[in-house]
Amino acid sequence: MGKGKQASSGVTSKAAAKAQKKAKAAQKTARKETKKVTKSQKDKEEQDDEDLEGILDKMRREWEEAHTVTEELVEGPPSRRANATLTPCPNGNHLWCIGGEYFSEDGKAHFYNDVFRYSPDKDEWRRFVSPTCPGPRSAHSVVASPAGGGKLFLFGGEFSSLYQNSFHHYRDLWIFDIPTHSWERIDTKIRPSARSGHRMAMWKHFIVLFGGFYDPGLRTQYLNDTWLFDTQEYKWRQIEFKETDRKPSPRSGFSFLPTPDGIVLHGGYCKEYAKGKRPVGVILDDTWFLKMTLDPSLPSPLTLKWEKRKTPQSPHTPTARAGCTMALWATKSTGVMFGGVTDEEQGEEGLESVFWADMYGYQLAGNGRWTSMTLKKPKKKGGGGKKKNAQPTPLPTQIHGPDEEDIDIEADADAEDPKPPDQAQSKSGPPAAPPPGSEADPDDPNLTKPLPRYNAMLAVLRNTLYIYGGIFELGSREYTLDDFHSIQLDKLERFVCLKASGVVIPTEAEESSEDEDGSDESGDDDDDEGEDEMDEEDEREKKQKGKGKKGKRRDVNEEEEEQEEQEAEVEKIEEPAKKEDLRAQATAFMGVAAKDTARSAEDILSTPAPGETLATFYARSREYWAQKAHDTSDNRGKQLRRDGFALAGEKYAEYKPILDEVEKILAEAGLDEEEMKMQGVRDASGAGAGQSRNRR
Repeated sequence: MGKGKQASSGVTSKAAAKAQKKAKAAQKTARKETKKVTKSQKDKEEQDDEDLEGILDKMRREWEEAHTVTEELVEGPPSRRANATLTPCPNGNHLWCIGGEYFSEDGKAHFYNDVFRYSPDKDEWRRFVSPTCPGPRSAHSVVASPAGGGKLFLFGGEFSSLYQNSFHHYRDLWIFDIPTHSWERIDTKIRPSARSGHRMAMWKHFIVLFGGFYDPGLRTQYLNDTWLFDTQEYKWRQIEFKETDRKPSPRSGFSFLPTPDGIVLHGGYCKEYAKGKRPVGVILDDTWFLKMTLDPSLPSPLTLKWEKRKTPQSPHTPTARAGCTMALWATKSTGVMFGGVTDEEQGEEGLESVFWADMYGYQLAGNGRWTSMTLKKPKKKGGGGKKKNAQPTPLPTQIHGPDEEDIDIEADADAEDPKPPDQAQSKSGPPAAPPPGSEADPDDPNLTKPLPRYNAMLAVLRNTLYIYGGIFELGSREYTLDDFHSIQLDKLERFVCLKASGVVIPTEAEESSEDEDGSDESGDDDDDEGEDEMDEEDEREKKQKGKGKKGKRRDVNEEEEEQEEQEAEVEKIEEPAKKEDLRAQATAFMGVAAKDTARSAEDILSTPAPGETLATFYARSREYWAQKAHDTSDNRGKQLRRDGFALAGEKYAEYKPILDEVEKILAEAGLDEEEMKMQGVRDASGAGAGQSRNRR
């Protein structure tokens, strides 16, 4: 029994040892596998880290390439332009000029997206170019914030085709970082609609946006909505007012100036549309105050309310005008206005425009007060007496405002009381030069005034006002300017021309001479036929100069007879059968699906527009077709005009299917028949008859 137990015990001991050995081997294998897995995971993590660093490095390189800024010193101010922005630097002694547009003498529109910086202490301009930047535009709005070393916030604006047949309005928000000279686009789901001609103002850390216009090429829509952008949260929100609350009417091109308690709005421009009548431009001269209150303890910490200010009864209140946004003179809490244009309706004769070169101040505090900022005539050293009867003699390019009187921001008891300048207004060109033998006072500060203009860029840096560019009109031509001026507002002694204008503008006499040279010549026909061949402007001139009633009746009867003949011809025109891609052709024709950058001015004049009837098409292009008929025929008088009308009819017939499709598109857009007809009177610049696009 003892030996059997011992044998059994030995077998058990060996089995246990063998099992223990297997267990240790299994543990060792498990540890090896675990080690392998751990090492594999570690290697993978290290690889992932390397990939992530590579991805981030690649992203950094791409961002740097996209935001690489090229800085270059340039000679003089930027090129000729208007509707750009000129903004004082919030943290330094600089001016920032962004964008703008230039209208060349051949009717082409050019848009810019460049950024310039002006340093007054060095009289130096620098240009900054970045691959990542806003698209070319004009009539946008820019405000400055000192946060983060200084930032410029840009919103909206417009871009057009070369011949201004189609327009694009922006609704993007960009931030320009002044220390790095780089742009960043801010995309938010909620934001204001696309627009131009709006205004923004910085109040505390909020950007306030109001108004503007939107023109898709059919009809200009003016806006009066109010938006806030929080520069701390980077969010837009629209301010809703009650229906019973008072607020400014829709408008664009107004002044929008911040104060400690809110924002002052003054003036602006809009168009009134009435069925069966052409659009009428309306210049606004009302003043509003957007009262803003910030109380963090309230559930809604920010409250806004519009209040209308009464227009002060003062002889120093400027005449109503468009194209003259005020610049903020912060040290005096005053808005400074320079120039502008006043359009005087002449019934069916069109518009007569008055251009200004005067300067006014609007004191923002209280209920507001206007002052006429007239230049001070320097005191004469020695010799004693004042020349009370001396009148300043203007330069050929100088134009004064009406009834100006010297009212300073701060009264100077010792200042000489100058005589108010003559009431000289420019309606068709600069005033004539001084007559021979007259002596101009070389010390007269009025001789330093810039040329009258509108849509100029204004900015006040400390106590100095800067004026750059703008538009001046002579007859039917627009001249985009490129001169640059400054004036010390606390002294008002004289303007300093920092860069003279290189634009040559003819005098009124030269313009009249050109008009005479371009007038139609009649042959040896009798008086009645000569009157028939006169263009519409000559007929209007004769009527204004006292043409007899009998002659008027004859003209009216002949015009009615000719109109009936034209209407009869309209009914006979056959419509060509062009059905292929008609919708695509129509949308492209309207400038919706294609950019019109290759058409000449002649092509635009000789092509019917959407909504035009044959009669309206021929009415606006009759001179073109008369010339075409004259080149191919020996006919004169009525027969020549019939030949011209026949040529216009052929052209109209060619485009009739496309025009019909356009009318369908307009109907789908909600326009009625009268509104479609109104679109037909839009001229080659895309504006209503007698209206300048730049008035918007």
